[in-house]
Amino acid sequence: MQIEIWSDFACPFCYIGKRRFEKALAAFEHRDQVQVVYRSFELDPHSPKHVPHDVYDMLSGKYGMSRQEAIKMNQNLAQQAAADGLDFRFAGLVLTNTFDAHRLRHFAEKAGKAAEVSELLFRAYFSENKNVSDHETLADIAVAVGLDRNEALSMLAGEQFSDRVRAEEADGRSLGIRGVPYYIIDRKQTLSGAQQETMFLKALQQAWGDRQPLEGSDVDGDSCIDGICAVPEEK
Repeated sequence: MQIEIWSDFACPFCYIGKRRFEKALAAFEHRDQVQVVYRSFELDPHSPKHVPHDVYDMLSGKYGMSRQEAIKMNQNLAQQAAADGLDFRFAGLVLTNTFDAHRLRHFAEKAGKAAEVSELLFRAYFSENKNVSDHETLADIAVAVGLDRNEALSMLAGEQFSDRVRAEEADGRSLGIRGVPYYIIDRKQTLSGAQQETMFLKALQQAWGDRQPLEGSDVDGDSCIDGICAVPEEK
């Protein structure tokens, strides 16, 4: 069974969803027969590599909320992430373009290291406040999973894997993907957003059992669209 996951390394719900999905997969009886394939999606393909403002000003300027409202929204999101064992540090977040990070994931995929690199890219962005468009930072991540630093830098200096990133993004658009994270099981069953672990497990069991026609999840999860994330109100 193949599960494709469209996500962006600048998407907080992609990281939260990744952790929840991993927990569900670990509890799935047939996990050893599941192939997980990561796919590229950019929330903002036109984002510059160097952004002169922080995430709070970005949100308030783009969506008309006050800076304090943006801070509160991300505080709520950080609390949600903490419940899943993740450390989100929005105050020092380095806004940037993620295209080269996606190219690095493809580079790592050749050596069977896509999952490891994806995890480190999410951690670098949300927990370590690193610039994931910086080639030296990306090379450090490559080395951390056992890849050659010079080969990684050489790849990043050119255009290698650019076509693959664009092809996956185009494939996602053709499938109607407008927000991430987005999961497709055997190109038949779909889920969108950071679902709860129980929903992921239910989807895995259902897909394994009957391989039903393409359909969406009955429960909408939290997702990112065009750089903004819908965060549940505190109760």
